[in-house]
Amino acid sequence: MRPDDIQAIPARHPGRWVAAAAVFVLLLATAYSLTTNPRFEWSVVGEYFFSVRILHGLLLTLELTVISMVIGVALGVLLAIMRLSHNPMVSKASWFYIWLFRGTPVLVQILFWFNITALYPNIGFGSWSFDANNLITPFVAAILALGLNEGAYMAEIVRAGILSVDEGQSEAGAALGMSRLQIMRRVVLPQAMRVIVPPTGNEAISMLKTTSLVSVIAVSDLLYSAQLIYSVNYRTIPLLLVASIWYLIVTTLLSIGQFYIERHFGRSATRQLAPTPLQRLRQLAFGRGANNEGAQ
Repeated sequence: MRPDDIQAIPARHPGRWVAAAAVFVLLLATAYSLTTNPRFEWSVVGEYFFSVRILHGLLLTLELTVISMVIGVALGVLLAIMRLSHNPMVSKASWFYIWLFRGTPVLVQILFWFNITALYPNIGFGSWSFDANNLITPFVAAILALGLNEGAYMAEIVRAGILSVDEGQSEAGAALGMSRLQIMRRVVLPQAMRVIVPPTGNEAISMLKTTSLVSVIAVSDLLYSAQLIYSVNYRTIPLLLVASIWYLIVTTLLSIGQFYIERHFGRSATRQLAPTPLQRLRQLAFGRGANNEGAQ
């Protein structure tokens, strides 16, 4: 029998069809429940979705996320370099910081910074002294708690990225007469970004949702703004839906941004870049011919 005479028959996968049918039925049931249950009160959701108080809370949530992540990333890079230092005191100090802030809940840290005036009524150096109640506002307490906590996690992410770069790269930089700081900034960190960026994007998304914890100290973020409204009109579920939808929208935007950043730093690591969402739609519409376009 010649190879041309062999007829290949695709393997059947009935389990896939059963699973797909079950998921489809579940999605239909969920959509039917969401659209027909009057207790969701979608009209109330639409009424408050662009409310001034909700938008103000959303803006404050974004501010908390951005500022805390900037502090966390900068502090994480510093702590990671300290952790890898040959000086045992510097390395142990970094290890202790990471151990302390990763080992205690974020909510506890928020409450601690909010009540820091119980320990230090006045904060200052020498003749300079400030009233801690005026200096550590609820917003500042939230920034300190979220930023300092994030620094501990980012330190481990950056350290893993640095360790992923071959030591020969540093040795080559040293052979060229570069200082350790120049090697770290020009040689190691650019290559480590391929490992650092994906978990950093996840941390940014997680930070967006973690900011909801600051509602316990009356910071008017997105969740607390929704709570203030439903504490008056008693429309609890619709206002929680408003907050949830906004969180989903911002999370989706952050995920798209993370995809393109990962794609940028992954160019040197893979021969073909991952297709963008638009290119995937083209592949579905016009077939595999668009695949070559996405790889360029």
